[in-house]
Amino acid sequence: MIFYPQERLALFIDGSNLYAAARALGFDIDYKKLLEEFSAKGHLVRAFYYTALIEDQEYSPIRPLVDWLDYNGYTMVTKPTKEYTDASGRRKIKGNMDIELAIDVMEMVEHLDHVVLFSGDGDFRRLVEAVQRRGRRASVVSTVRSQPPMVADELRRQADNFLELQDLAPRISRDMPRDATPRPIYDEDEDDDPHGYRDTA
Repeated sequence: MIFYPQERLALFIDGSNLYAAARALGFDIDYKKLLEEFSAKGHLVRAFYYTALIEDQEYSPIRPLVDWLDYNGYTMVTKPTKEYTDASGRRKIKGNMDIELAIDVMEMVEHLDHVVLFSGDGDFRRLVEAVQRRGRRASVVSTVRSQPPMVADELRRQADNFLELQDLAPRISRDMPRDATPRPIYDEDEDDDPHGYRDTA
């Protein structure tokens, strides 16, 4: 992994994608440790975190995390989920944040030397290419060690650096009770579903 102390960095975290990757590897992320890890690698300008929220729920398991991140160094980008019914009549929740993330990257790129993207979504390959055409470096954080791998091959090839999430785990994971397991709140069959969280503060 190549970082330079003088670099201006920004983190762009696709919340649902990172959660799914970490869960596939069997650990929970400590977001305070994650911020410290990348702050030590260069001049961290900003850390963006993207997630969709269900607005009409009395209590959302992800709300405590969103509030904690908002008060502890992250720039939160959220939007309401959309509910729809698929062809088989099943209720689905959609909360894709790809456009919001891509727009923020392109608005920030002139103020950065290095973009760090936490996602394995192959749709971001063109975004990484656009960052590189502007003379900036782009790293991707995801995993190839899950079954199946969470990162698209085309995205990994395009990135200047690929950071294996499992290699970062010893430095960014939080200690969990042995019997604790993540509790997703959405239908796992839907690729665009947001993620379920417990309070990680």
